[in-house]
Amino acid sequence: MLEWSALGVYVETMNKVASQHFGEIELNHGRDHLFAAKHELRGHPLELDLNINAHDHFDEAALRKVEFRLRFLPELVDEVREMIAAELEQEGTSPQEYLHFHCNALKDEQLHKVFGVEDRSQLTNEVFLKALKLGHVAIFPGQPERYFVLDFTLGEHFTDEVLVASADQDGVVDDEIVWES
Repeated sequence: MLEWSALGVYVETMNKVASQHFGEIELNHGRDHLFAAKHELRGHPLELDLNINAHDHFDEAALRKVEFRLRFLPELVDEVREMIAAELEQEGTSPQEYLHFHCNALKDEQLHKVFGVEDRSQLTNEVFLKALKLGHVAIFPGQPERYFVLDFTLGEHFTDEVLVASADQDGVVDDEIVWES
C-alpha cells in the first residue's frame, strides 16, 4: 500500500499479518527473509523456519496456506518415520548408513543417554527410530515441490548430522531421504 510521507513522496507501508506459529509476518516485503519460531510437537521441541525469497509473492493467502499445512505436520512426520523404518531394512539406504555410522561411533556411556538402552545388543531399529527426533522444519512457500524440509536428528549433543526428508505443497513426501551434515 502506498501512502504520502511527511516529505510529500510516496512510501510503501508494511502489510503485517498475525501468524499462529511465527507471530507478526511482513507480507510482500521484497527481500529475502527468515522467520524463525519455536514450536512443540508431541511434547518435543521443534524449530520452524519460514523462508521467503525476495521474488516470492508472499501474501496473506500464502501465509494461511502455511498455517493450514502445519496443522497436518504430525501426519507428515508419521509418514516420514514409516519411510525411514522401511529404509532401515534395505541395504545402502541413507537411514541404514546413518544408523550404522552412529552406532559404530557410539561410546558405551552414550548408549543410555542417546538411545535409552544399557547394552549394544538392545540397539534395534525400533530403538533407533524412537531416539530419532524431528528437530527442525524449514518451510519454503515459494518452492511448491520442496515446500517442507524436515530434519531428523539423534540430538545436537550427539551429532550435527541429520536425516532429511522433503514434501511438496500438498504434503506428498519425496521418496528420497538423505543424510546431511
